[in-house]
Amino acid sequence: MSKTVLLTGGAGFIGSALVRYLINETDVNVVNLDKLTYAGSRLSIGEADSDPRHHFHQADICDVDEVRKLIDQYQPDYIMHLAAESHVDRSIDGPGEFIQTNLVGTYNMLQATLEYWQVLSADRQASFRFHHISTDEVYGSLGDSGLFTETTRYKPNSPYSASKAGSDHLVRAWNKTFNLPVVTSNCSNNYGPYQFPEKLVPLIVQKALAGEPLPIYGKGDNILDWLYVDDHVKALWKIVTEGEIAESYNVGGHNEKTNIEVVQTMCAILDELRPRADGKGYAEQIIYVTDRPGHDRRYAIDASKIDETLGWTPDETFETGFRRTIEWYLDNEEWVAKVSKDYSGQRLGAKS
Repeated sequence: MSKTVLLTGGAGFIGSALVRYLINETDVNVVNLDKLTYAGSRLSIGEADSDPRHHFHQADICDVDEVRKLIDQYQPDYIMHLAAESHVDRSIDGPGEFIQTNLVGTYNMLQATLEYWQVLSADRQASFRFHHISTDEVYGSLGDSGLFTETTRYKPNSPYSASKAGSDHLVRAWNKTFNLPVVTSNCSNNYGPYQFPEKLVPLIVQKALAGEPLPIYGKGDNILDWLYVDDHVKALWKIVTEGEIAESYNVGGHNEKTNIEVVQTMCAILDELRPRADGKGYAEQIIYVTDRPGHDRRYAIDASKIDETLGWTPDETFETGFRRTIEWYLDNEEWVAKVSKDYSGQRLGAKS
């Protein structure tokens, strides 16, 4: 009999990629709970949205009664919790929403899940998992060397990362105190198709094509580990189905790059795929702007644990993943226009 997965945030960037993967590559039934904030759109789910195994419900994880109702209605075998406010710059402008969604919302999910799990049969209790999807930003900033591991001390530096660190601790506590069977994953920086245009990759593509300046924070030497989103969701499915209870897993792309390297690479790909009419390179549009407050210096993931214990490694390299991503945005300008109607590329998070 097919399993049922209830996932939160399934119309967002990573969530919609997970929905597409589960519908296209597995036989599970998918219950998709999403508030449809500015960053969520059913257009991102694609053809999977109309599949009979996909059940969409517009709901807020801060509405615990609605969460309880959906869990009771669908009796899920797994709950995968991705719903979150996720943009660091927006957390600087308005941290309150991040506290509400990422902390209070996660608390609601844990409580509703615990109530459900406690009355399941022994067999179903044993196989059930609550998977909390988090970020490497909870660890703070690395120096010039070293990698984040699953035992790295938490040291968040933005309202966003602090709210995610708090939610990670809640998940751990519900396991240790109430025995709720949980797994947690902390991922590096995701990129790929269907990402809301406020994030670096789609923002640079849109500004480049529009002939606008390409803004780089500070000196452009901040380093991220880039993870292709389709690789990430394959890891998430392995973690929830094969991971050990109470364990955490770091998921990284093995692609450490400075922001300026990323943007220069994107400009070179755009020069090839859609050259400027004047024959000049898109890199001429790069400008440097004041860094954002609390900008972490470097992120880098040690993903050896998930490789050694679950057999996951990313399929995409930096070169193949970014080419696929830019090709997708060039082929899907209509999607970009529809989802970004209330966002015009303005800078966010410039407060200090």
